[in-house]
Amino acid sequence: MSVQRPLQALTKRATTSQCHFHKPRIWQSQRCMATVSNGNVVPPVTQDNTSSKGPTAMVFMNMGGPSTTDEVGDFLSRLFADADLIPLGPLQNYLGPLISRRRTPKIKKQYAAIGGGSPIRKWSEYQASEMCKILDKTNPETAPHKPYVAFRYANPITEDMYAQLLEDGFGRGRGGRAVAFTQYPQYSCSTTGSSLNELWKWRQRLESPTRNANLPAAEAEGTINWSVIDRWPTHPGLIDAFAQNITATLQTYPEEIRDSVVIIYSAHSLPMSVVNRGDPYPAEVAATVWAVQQKLGFRNPYRLSWQSQVGPSAWLGAQTSDTVNNFVKKGQKDLCLVPIAFTSDHIETLFEIDQEVIHEANELGADGRVRRAESLNGSPTFIHALASLAGAHLRNGEVCSRQMGLRCPGCKSERCLESKKFFMGQGERDNAAVTL
Repeated sequence: MSVQRPLQALTKRATTSQCHFHKPRIWQSQRCMATVSNGNVVPPVTQDNTSSKGPTAMVFMNMGGPSTTDEVGDFLSRLFADADLIPLGPLQNYLGPLISRRRTPKIKKQYAAIGGGSPIRKWSEYQASEMCKILDKTNPETAPHKPYVAFRYANPITEDMYAQLLEDGFGRGRGGRAVAFTQYPQYSCSTTGSSLNELWKWRQRLESPTRNANLPAAEAEGTINWSVIDRWPTHPGLIDAFAQNITATLQTYPEEIRDSVVIIYSAHSLPMSVVNRGDPYPAEVAATVWAVQQKLGFRNPYRLSWQSQVGPSAWLGAQTSDTVNNFVKKGQKDLCLVPIAFTSDHIETLFEIDQEVIHEANELGADGRVRRAESLNGSPTFIHALASLAGAHLRNGEVCSRQMGLRCPGCKSERCLESKKFFMGQGERDNAAVTL
């Protein structure tokens, strides 16, 4: 398919100076122009005289959360139906709805306790919008940059975001570029992988000629060109933002004990079945923790723990709640909790950490000495980090990281394979860049 040509021409890598982490795959051609049946060339979307490669859609991908308690049921239904996140085996279609229905009343109460809904949509839309304002100044050649949010389990869901892209003038014979920007800094097949699989699914349903026999030739030629920012666990701006918030929290402790406060980094856990498959998430979370500690000068002792286990199966530990309680019971009451895998507040921070973990610690005698560092939310340092990362991605013509094409050693998902082949730019032509 001609839509894949800019993606297939991936023959060189970025130099070390172009990227802080995994060497990215690079666009060889700078743009894809749609050709209609009469031979005329149609520019992607609507260009102006100031931006030779714009506009550019910047799509923030994340798990999402219900904005109101009325949305909790649908949120949980989608979440427990996703075998990438919560693998329930061959009974997924039966157990998923059953579990979600049973958990809905309890989870509704939790969202009610944090104000009636998750703030993740508010923060995601704010972060994306502010980042795009910066990109319009730093990357005028790809301007205007248009912010979009695609949540996996809550509104706006991926399907609706894609429909909005088409409505706004991307695709449908007009081409245009879109960047899928994961808001999970550390890659997991259960999070970023699941979001990309969903994005690929709707791309196939809405734009693929093989899935749309009646798609006009012009629309088949002028589909959206996608690239991916798939991981950024040690980006300097991300590390600076975490370090600033941790430092601010440590400043609330008396100076004489400040360096003895134990920092507990907390990340969302994974089922051990996913970990044992070879998922890179634990290693990338650990890389973020190490980089933050290095930025802080290793002044404080620290541990990495894991939260939000669901169900009776084995999950990655130690659990954050157990870690905090065990330290408090042993007399180490000065603890600074850091949500290291989240880029904004949501139920895992506002309820699970603030109202459960810290509350339990106080009941054990912590006396308010267990505290949480503020989430990244509207941090100017964090938003500038997003713009820096996205700006380099656009300037360098990156398609994705080199790591993107390496499947988990134990992966058997054909959907994962096809999704990676598409985003790596191999399509159906070959799969040389993807480990089978």
